[in-house]
Amino acid sequence: MHAFPASLDAHRVQSAPDRSVVDGRVRWAPVKSLWFLGMAGTAAVGGAMTFSLSAASLFVACTATVLLFGHSLGSHRKLIHDSFQCPRWLEYLLVWCGVQVGLAGPIGLLRQHELRDYAQRLPDCHGYLRHGRPFWLDAWWQLNCDLVLDRPPQIAIEPRIANDRFYRFLERTWMLQQLPPAVLLYAIGGWSFVIWGTCARVTAGVFGHWLIGYFAHNHGGMHHVVQGAAVQGRNIRFTSLLTMGESWHNNHHAFPGSARLGLFPGEWDPGWWMLVLLRRLGLVHGLRLAHHLPHRSELLAHDAVAQATGFDKTANTAGRSIVIRSPCAVLSSHSLREIAGVDAQVSVRQDLRRLVVDVDGERHEGLAALCRLAARRRGSVRLLARIALPIAACLNRCRVA
Repeated sequence: MHAFPASLDAHRVQSAPDRSVVDGRVRWAPVKSLWFLGMAGTAAVGGAMTFSLSAASLFVACTATVLLFGHSLGSHRKLIHDSFQCPRWLEYLLVWCGVQVGLAGPIGLLRQHELRDYAQRLPDCHGYLRHGRPFWLDAWWQLNCDLVLDRPPQIAIEPRIANDRFYRFLERTWMLQQLPPAVLLYAIGGWSFVIWGTCARVTAGVFGHWLIGYFAHNHGGMHHVVQGAAVQGRNIRFTSLLTMGESWHNNHHAFPGSARLGLFPGEWDPGWWMLVLLRRLGLVHGLRLAHHLPHRSELLAHDAVAQATGFDKTANTAGRSIVIRSPCAVLSSHSLREIAGVDAQVSVRQDLRRLVVDVDGERHEGLAALCRLAARRRGSVRLLARIALPIAACLNRCRVA
């Protein structure tokens, strides 16, 4: 019997014997298989017969919309991880968009995710749960089959979700939820729009979800290692825009409750960008970030980037000469430290709307704060920052006046 990580104490999956996620059999799931193959076949045959630039553009727009608002924000960052707060009507709308991806109903998708997440954190789990089989076999398993465990663990979904009438309705009718947009598309552009805006979109969403899942557990970069886990998440950089940031999967394995998945400089995360925009519009709040999450003793830095940021540990930064208070829409903590130097104390304050920097008893805000940080660098950057600092300070005073 292996010791369970402390981070699993509050997991939706109840603690169970080690082999509860190991012993089982994979069997063909007729409904799941026919759903995907039917959509894919219709998209392949009908798409070739009805292709047009307008239909292809519709496919791109619809797919991007449901992946961003539905899968990334609604299903994953909100329903599963509750990493931000928003009005109930917006939550319902985002989750409904998530159903449009065509993977499953909201409760079924939540259960699948939690079982897989729980299993992957243990020392061993079934190959189905960790994408541990060869490429084409894993494709057949994930797209057409279900795993039937001999002794499945209990999954406790909170009543707020499990007993919600709207979510239960979506769970019963998730396939039928494709009909309203299909009818609208038919009224606008006929069968061409239906095939490209519904069948091709669902096919791309379901197949793409498996494809990214396979590579994100087998190939790619790593910033962190979850010690003792059956499988490690991997970052797939070149698909970050296509997946709305979801392909930063190593980051997600390290900090699963973070609303931001692209944690390091250069890691594009459209889902996070949209959350920042929605926060500015007053529609979301309470964004939970990596530094808000409890410390995990099993989480280790894997590369120099993670080691430099200190993401894997809680550091005592008291007494340092530079204090930076940043709203979550501004540069990441790592970027601010890179600009200011390792002696900077950085904290994220969601109640702030502007960057605030205290250096040797002097306070600077906004652009002036950024210039004050850059003035600590060497070379031409320092010179330009020192020239810009009084101008930025003057603009700040005019703004306050």
